[in-house]
Amino acid sequence: MLKDKFKNHNIILASGSPRRQQFLKDLELDFEIRLKDIEEIYPEELKAEEITNFLAELKANAFAGELNENDILITSDTIVWFNNKALGKPKDYNDAFQILKSLSDNTHDVITSVCIKTTENTDVFYELTKVTFNELSDEAIHYYLENYKPYDKAGAYGIQEWIGFIGVSKVEGSYANVMGLPVDKVYNYLNSL
Repeated sequence: MLKDKFKNHNIILASGSPRRQQFLKDLELDFEIRLKDIEEIYPEELKAEEITNFLAELKANAFAGELNENDILITSDTIVWFNNKALGKPKDYNDAFQILKSLSDNTHDVITSVCIKTTENTDVFYELTKVTFNELSDEAIHYYLENYKPYDKAGAYGIQEWIGFIGVSKVEGSYANVMGLPVDKVYNYLNSL
């Protein structure tokens, strides 16, 4: 449905995430990938969705002055918000282990913000999903880290992987959001243009 609507537009996804790329393919959108190296630093007083909103817009603003009239740029950012703290991508094995150990037997928020930018407008929206983990044994965490190496994922896990199948007991909200993009909101936004 969207494909016909945007046949005269150029959709740009500024994300190296294979999951986000797959979601846009699944929406049957033609798009190109354009990446910029952006230092993801935000003011420390920001909390929860303020962080992801800021970073999604920061990524979009890197393209300022480069967009043509028929371009639609999509950027996004995902964090795990737990104990009033943002958990991004793990630095290394030990960091990933500590993150998963802290999420074990707890509920955390996964927040993804999306920025959609054209030459006319910049809009930012977000989705929050609550994820509850069972208690994870050290053995299970080690197995997951050694076999799946989730160092490119906020919160050190992919819900669509082994750890999600054996470890997640409850998801409240958008499952796709936990994978990195609130696809329904992106679809509805694009459909309303």
